[in-house]
Amino acid sequence: MIPDHSPEDESDDAELSLTISEDFVQSPMHKQSSTTRIDFDGLLTEQPLLLLENLSKGNGGMSWPAGHVLAKYLLRSKQSMLKESSIVELGSGGGLVGLAIAVACRPEKLVRITDQASMLLLMQQNIDLNGLEGKVEASIYDWGAGNRPTDVPVPDVLLAADCVYFEPAFPLLLQTLEEMIGPKTVCYFCFKRRRRADMHFLKAAKKAFVVEDVDDDPDRATYARENIHL
Repeated sequence: MIPDHSPEDESDDAELSLTISEDFVQSPMHKQSSTTRIDFDGLLTEQPLLLLENLSKGNGGMSWPAGHVLAKYLLRSKQSMLKESSIVELGSGGGLVGLAIAVACRPEKLVRITDQASMLLLMQQNIDLNGLEGKVEASIYDWGAGNRPTDVPVPDVLLAADCVYFEPAFPLLLQTLEEMIGPKTVCYFCFKRRRRADMHFLKAAKKAFVVEDVDDDPDRATYARENIHL
């Protein structure tokens, strides 16, 4: 996504809290905390990613299909570009996409993975598991707070994968994208369509940014059958 023009005022929506209760969001069956080795179908041959998953603090504590789709596409097609870019991931959960890039591409600049405070410990645990201290930094980013955290700069590349499960959070995500996408920022956004609100958000995003489908991914036909969009 590249900035085009500003959307209509979303100030009323921006006042919503992003504290999400499972009374509103149906979680998958809770499973015990576990660590998975992920090589993205052989794309991480030298050093598979170790990912601790823990749902005790919410849905973000597990990896989701859109995250795997986005990571595989970037590792297959964008490694040289990512190596030289500043990178921020929104709604990182455990940090799947940002950590995979750090392992495979070894970017010259610090990779920042961000989420709510409830995910901070899990993000840090996964940084430590993969020996990425000093290469990846976890930060709290509360959408709708009114401004971008001072430790999270506008990046060259912004990443987001399946980062919304609660429909009222979509206006807050749009506000956050406006805060984070600069004149030279490219955002790679991947999501699984689960409800009408997903496409309503995409329609709103197209009013604010230049939005294009990724059409050079050889896996596109496969994940499109699962209603995953990149």
